Amino acid sequence: MNFEEFPDYKVQGMVKHDFYPYESNGGSVVAIAGDDFAVIGADTRLSSGYSIHSRNQSKLFKLTNSCVLSAGGCWCDVQAMTSLITAKMQMYKHQHQRTMSTNAIAQMISITMYNKRFFPYYTSTVVAGLDVNGRGRVFSYDPVGNCEESDYKAGGSAGALLIPVLDNQVGLKNMQNTGNEKMTLEKAIALTRDTFISAAERDIYTGDGIIINVITQQGIREERMALRKD
Repeated sequence: MNFEEFPDYKVQGMVKHDFYPYESNGGSVVAIAGDDFAVIGADTRLSSGYSIHSRNQSKLFKLTNSCVLSAGGCWCDVQAMTSLITAKMQMYKHQHQRTMSTNAIAQMISITMYNKRFFPYYTSTVVAGLDVNGRGRVFSYDPVGNCEESDYKAGGSAGALLIPVLDNQVGLKNMQNTGNEKMTLEKAIALTRDTFISAAERDIYTGDGIIINVITQQGIREERMALRKD
């Protein structure tokens, strides 16, 4: 056999085609629970990399008169998840003739996210509200639905910057001579503002403004504050 009769050719190597449908659109959230209130706040910047898509996008979703969900991350996943949660809550109300409690909503969200564990919602999700006894509750989730309850929580793109402040001011970690200081509503609101002001100085995905929902027995009150826009 004369190999010179065959034309020259190149053997192609293995080509890897990546499939990554997620996009991080930023967003940060802070939630604090008290004896008879819950405060949850999120920034209003929606971005991708160094491009800002919106400076006034609310990331807070009112589920009931005593429960609010906030989520950051991939914005299309946030919209898909919240739409499904709203539909499930409506189905529950039609079937049982009552509104879901905050604890029931927290469990339902965990199951909903776990059902998508093989193609999860790329979101940083936090739920804040009042339980049936009027006590503030805060629940946080990872993308596959693992739920954790705590008195305070921070998440999103600036979560690593926000949580140390909350550990110090709310959790009183490594603090001496603090006594049994209770978190008041006024302090929770002021602390939420301060943490976002600090995060906006370091995180380019957090800024423009913050929306704070104050949840009490009287309902949900909304407050807004401007942040730096650069």
